[in-house]
Amino acid sequence: MTPLLRPRRAGRDARPPSERVVTLIGRPGCHLCDDAREVVRAVCAETGASWEERDITADAGLHRLYWEQIPVVLVDGEQHDFWRVDAARLRRALGA
Repeated sequence: MTPLLRPRRAGRDARPPSERVVTLIGRPGCHLCDDAREVVRAVCAETGASWEERDITADAGLHRLYWEQIPVVLVDGEQHDFWRVDAARLRRALGA
């Protein structure tokens, strides 16, 4: 699979949260990934944003890019956070 990174956009994205996608990149057995998953799940349920999860152990490209940072959270393909996910910061990134 190819990495999800996109060029960073200037300024804030004006799309509503329901049109945004959050991607959690992690691995099985990672307690920080479990914590991040709960934050992402809760914020996306609250804001209406969709989310997906990618397993770093199943994708060599993601493994090469993010192994030392997992869990990694992307918003619309742009890296947002790693290691710890702050719910308030994720809400702001989604425009909520």
